[in-house]
Amino acid sequence: MGTLHRVVRRDRLAGRVLVIEREPGLAEPLRPDPLAELGLATVSGAGLGGQVFLREQTRLAAVPVLVPGAQVVVTPVVASVVQRVAHVAAVGAVACLYGDAGHGKTVALQYALSQLPEPVRVRRVHVGVNPSVPELRRVLAEALELKRLPHSTGAADLTLLEALRRPRVLVLDEAQRLPAAALEFLRQLWDHPDTDVALLFAGAGAERALRRVPALASRVLTWELVPRLSPAEVAPVMEAFHPLWGQVAPGDVAWVEEHVGHGNFRTWAKVTSHLTAEVYGQARPVVDRRLLERVSARLTGPL
Repeated sequence: MGTLHRVVRRDRLAGRVLVIEREPGLAEPLRPDPLAELGLATVSGAGLGGQVFLREQTRLAAVPVLVPGAQVVVTPVVASVVQRVAHVAAVGAVACLYGDAGHGKTVALQYALSQLPEPVRVRRVHVGVNPSVPELRRVLAEALELKRLPHSTGAADLTLLEALRRPRVLVLDEAQRLPAAALEFLRQLWDHPDTDVALLFAGAGAERALRRVPALASRVLTWELVPRLSPAEVAPVMEAFHPLWGQVAPGDVAWVEEHVGHGNFRTWAKVTSHLTAEVYGQARPVVDRRLLERVSARLTGPL
């Protein structure tokens, strides 16, 4: 609650208000939208099988999908990530998005960021492995589009603090790479009374990295787990992800899940990529067990 009180008080003093946007042409919901208060532009009919259109912001890469014709599927987990990211961005808080590799953290985060209202200034901070604090200063300066940092440590920090006076959302993917000193430096920037920044940490093992810095972990507003797809989710999610899966027999989908997929979205995307390559140019593609066995073997070797 201390975090929220601090941010609300600061916003009131600055005279800032939350912007509420909706996609053009969308009807008003039948019941109050809890995300509207956070300034989130929602997508109508974005459940399983719903068409999703991404609105990218400046300097945000496209959602990483290996498959032409694929689309983001707003599962309950993705919807939860959207809500948490909107909340954290609105109040300038700290969040940690975690889960095993390949479960869809980056796609969910990227989609959530694309749904924030346009005035939100989102910047990705690309970190290397085990960066020093000076290296972190440099990548922060790049993310904030600062032409140069002063050579002295004190002056460089003052330059970063000045840049972070304007509301920002800093996204640090692969946060498990950050050592304790770098995380503590980010905590100090966020904690400074003159900055207005939300920190979004994401990565497989990000939660363990943050918990090694108790002062930062205690300031995390939300810990969001992205789990593997459940067996019941696989078929509807993949059919919404790519139209090819709508032609596959349920038993064959279950076979891929048992032998290859294991609820890992990245693996399913790879299988789908191989399938689209196999049927490219075919007027009426047939996806049968023999084809599925062949493309699955490319990921695992002979089954």
